[in-house]
Amino acid sequence: MKVRQDQVLGALPPEWPEDLLPFIQAQVERSGTKIVVLDDDPTGTQTVYDVPVLTEWSPGALASVLAEPGVVVYILTNSRSVSLPDAQAMNREIATNLKAASLATGRDFVVVSRSDSTLRGHYPGEVMALIEALGGTFDGTLIVPFFFEGGRLTIADTHYVAEGDWLVPAAETEYARDATFGYSNSNLRCWVSEKHGGLVGPQEVLSIPLAGLRSGGPQAAASILQQVHGGQVCVVNAATYRDVEVCVAGLLRAEAAGKRFVYRTAASFVRVRAGLAPRSLLTAAELATSHHRGGLIVAGSYIHKSTLQIEAALCLPGVIGVEVSVENLLDDTRRREEIRRTIDLAAESLAAGKEALLYTSRRLVTGRDVGASNNAGASKIAGAGQVGQAVSTALAAIVEGLSVTPAWVIAKGGITSSDVATQGLKVKRAQVLGQALPGVPIWRTGPESRWPGLIYVVFPGNVGGPQAIATMIRILRGEG
Repeated sequence: MKVRQDQVLGALPPEWPEDLLPFIQAQVERSGTKIVVLDDDPTGTQTVYDVPVLTEWSPGALASVLAEPGVVVYILTNSRSVSLPDAQAMNREIATNLKAASLATGRDFVVVSRSDSTLRGHYPGEVMALIEALGGTFDGTLIVPFFFEGGRLTIADTHYVAEGDWLVPAAETEYARDATFGYSNSNLRCWVSEKHGGLVGPQEVLSIPLAGLRSGGPQAAASILQQVHGGQVCVVNAATYRDVEVCVAGLLRAEAAGKRFVYRTAASFVRVRAGLAPRSLLTAAELATSHHRGGLIVAGSYIHKSTLQIEAALCLPGVIGVEVSVENLLDDTRRREEIRRTIDLAAESLAAGKEALLYTSRRLVTGRDVGASNNAGASKIAGAGQVGQAVSTALAAIVEGLSVTPAWVIAKGGITSSDVATQGLKVKRAQVLGQALPGVPIWRTGPESRWPGLIYVVFPGNVGGPQAIATMIRILRGEG
């Protein structure tokens, strides 16, 4: 049942009074350990800045980035878009290559398995594969889905999604009805048990409570983490960044005493674990381009929030909508023609100095719909994940087929933004500049990409109000 946000937050004890970032920064610098974030879609860069993102993970590429002086690196796996066996294989390969790179460079590392703040993803499969491939004994896994910028809070072990003045238990939101990653529990202890198929009971899952973080500080967090053993799962409550700071300060103490953890978290944890201070949002002046061509927006996310944002963006002057028919994309006889049609329309708008907004038709098409089609040319696609991947790949193909260079690119939706980056833009490495809106990261593409130095906006499907895409367009136009 949803609860009023002000009432819940007002009833909490006061935050721990000490700023712990200086302590965390000193510990991170002293250790020399690289924080390697395996990101299951590109939206996990939504809290950091001045860090690299790799879309490849060969031993050589990983050794090169481990040898660099920075504290953190992201590896874009996009594993949320593939099957569990494929995601596990990917995690094993990365872990194996990381061990080789660490041995070659002499630099140690810790791994963050970054996933969705609304609890969607291949858990616990990915984490289990990582632990297996990394070897050694891990005392446990930390679950930290707190994401301040998106209003994802964990209080009394229940994970909430902020909607206006209300906090809605995560299992009561549309995210919990995800066709691939759905769930029925908002209490994280019960959610862990559910995801483990009941093999782990809720009573076996440890918890770091808010009361302990706020009254006992880092020592209270460290004391609980010292109890984690034998691969246990421990969930972390957090309603503010200070709560996460306290947890991380305690975590570093526990690790210094010999404890070893894998982290399964949302984006906010990464910034704190890396010791990065908050940074102001990027401005229109910082993102200004000299292009006389229009920008490109590619929207593949189907959730209601994305639809409202698309509708608002289409009301802006100079934004030309190009609807991409999902039914045509899923039909082998019409797919190529649909891609060619949308490429031509988008190129025409860009060349005229107008923004081209490519968006998928809003009726959700499932694998069942495709299977029920009477069209003999319909692709043999089963399952929502395969439908989504087929559509996302087509959107990337549209970007790849453009002969006109856009002034900038916005990609809406996690899988969409990954495929556009890796397939459409051929990005192997990018630099995260920061965020222009809360939770919306801005990349600059690397020299090897199709359009080097391009401003690329990774816009999560579940972030922002109705005007968010329109606001982002104004910023990139230099109007905001």
